[in-house]
Amino acid sequence: MADTLRRLTNTSSFSVLQDKLESWHKDYHVISCDQNLNRCCELIELTAKIQGELFAILNFTAAEGGHYAGVDTLKMRLLPWLGSCFSMTRPSVSADTSLQLIQESVEKDRRIRELSASHDNDMQKMETQLCSTRMQLDSVRAELVDAQKELDETKSKSATTLLATEDEILQLKADLRSAHEQVEIYKRKMDALDDYERQIRLLRDEVSYLSTEKAMLQERLVRSRSPSPLPRLSRSSSPMRSESPTRAQLTNSSRHARLVSRFSDLYAVERLEAQTLLRRYIADLEMVQKIIFIAVVESFKTAKLAYRQFKLRVRKTLSPSHFGPESLEDAAVDYIVRNLDLYDVQDSVNDVINAMNVNPRISFPPEVDFVLISSLIRETCRVAFAMQTLDPPLDLAFASDGELYNENKYRRSYDSEFTAPLVMYHVWPALVEGNAVLVKGEAVTRRGALWSRSRSRSRSTSPVRSRSLSPTRSLAFNSKRHLSPERLTASYL
Repeated sequence: MADTLRRLTNTSSFSVLQDKLESWHKDYHVISCDQNLNRCCELIELTAKIQGELFAILNFTAAEGGHYAGVDTLKMRLLPWLGSCFSMTRPSVSADTSLQLIQESVEKDRRIRELSASHDNDMQKMETQLCSTRMQLDSVRAELVDAQKELDETKSKSATTLLATEDEILQLKADLRSAHEQVEIYKRKMDALDDYERQIRLLRDEVSYLSTEKAMLQERLVRSRSPSPLPRLSRSSSPMRSESPTRAQLTNSSRHARLVSRFSDLYAVERLEAQTLLRRYIADLEMVQKIIFIAVVESFKTAKLAYRQFKLRVRKTLSPSHFGPESLEDAAVDYIVRNLDLYDVQDSVNDVINAMNVNPRISFPPEVDFVLISSLIRETCRVAFAMQTLDPPLDLAFASDGELYNENKYRRSYDSEFTAPLVMYHVWPALVEGNAVLVKGEAVTRRGALWSRSRSRSRSTSPVRSRSLSPTRSLAFNSKRHLSPERLTASYL
């Protein structure tokens, strides 16, 4: 008996029974009806096993007590409990009613089983549909991810295409500008084609003339070798040599037409570009036009001075070795015409800017410089320098504020008073050849011009442009290059 009780204690059967009851209580509403019934039967079987062990212990305990030990206990507790468990109460319904209830119970059980089976089938179908829906959802999500990737790729490609399109547009604009520039260049070349043809004709005439002169010289050489030589004439008294034209004389007309056309281009192109640049810093249009006019006048003055100096150096270099049909003066001019690229135009540009910095008639913001219009000054100096090689040279007409307006020299600007007789200020100078006006200038005429001019003179007792140059500007302006006679070597001559 002690071993059976120890085994029952060690197996903890009641603890196992309690755990199973708690587990069944938690899962009662989750598991199916059959599973609940199986749990209940399992607990009944476990309880029956425990009761069998207890009844065995009861039997052994009663046997150990002898025939009379424990009788009162069995009578008082076990027998009444057994009687109450196995007693059958009389049913309160009839046999037919009991049978009907049994049938209804069986029918209900059958319906419950059918409903449970249909429920299980429905659950399986719903699970199948849920699985298929989940698969479809996964496929839709994958398609959505692919579509998002394609959208991102399309966006990146569109952005790249847009950038490429913008670059192409900018490139096309640049090509269009270059095409326009080429068209302008071609137009100028077409304009210069007539000059080139005229030069070709002149050169052909020169070749024919030189051929004739060569034949005459050969004839004279043959005569000089004869027994009765002719008296030798001096070089200066030879009429043939004095009549031989130089290249400068032969191309004078073509260069004249080209330089006059280039002077008109300065007015139409470079002047407007310089005016546009200056208007960014100076709001007064009158002051801008005065600055451009003074820049052109100073460029002509500086170029004429540079031409005289350059011509003196050329004459000094050519004089020791000069021998030819033309005079030294003509040879120097011809050399200058052939080597216009030796003109140090940057030196003249610096001189013009220095002269404008001390000019009392114009003012300029201190934060900028007249180097801003150096392109106009450079081209004007080149044209003015080349004009000095013509015979006769071209120059600018004398201009003075407050002078009487001359229809032959100027045309009025659009903002002028057309009934005013005096010139307020000049916009562009007139180009003259001696006393003949080749290209008209432009002037602004207004009433009271002489009074306003004298008033501005009385007010400006000190120069307006009395500002010192900064070290960087001084270095830029003082870095002048002069042509020395050593540069005029025999290779240039």
